[in-house]
Amino acid sequence: MPMIAVETQFGCLGVEETDGAITRLVWDGRNEGPETPLLQEAAAQLTAYEQGRLERFDLPYHVAGSKFQQQVCDLMYAIPLGETRTYGDIAKELGQPAQPVGQACGANPIPVIIPCHRVLAANSLGGFSGDGGVETKVALLRHERAAGLLI
Repeated sequence: MPMIAVETQFGCLGVEETDGAITRLVWDGRNEGPETPLLQEAAAQLTAYEQGRLERFDLPYHVAGSKFQQQVCDLMYAIPLGETRTYGDIAKELGQPAQPVGQACGANPIPVIIPCHRVLAANSLGGFSGDGGVETKVALLRHERAAGLLI
């Protein structure tokens, strides 16, 4: 699968494309395969995000997994920059318990672009599946000025 690497303050992020959609974001990414127009756009949007010039990613993505996993990712993708939700908020919207929502957030294959870092536990930060765990989650929230709750 083609991948493009983008150096950011959060690490070297690798964005992978499959069949015209973003399918994965990893830390310690590397350039692999052809640099497609979609990967170039993803790199440009990640750079703009890191520089504080992008409020919302606008990229086609595909989440492999159950319909529930896809629904959770779609709801996370819709959370505006600078805002947060709880696992319970998303669970209520889907009519499901909070625990599977937390598991679906943790299984998000496209962190940052699908902003699972904006989803918190009811009385804690919750987890983060990306490199650096909760420290990276805090850094992303601070970057987005959503960190008022962290002070």
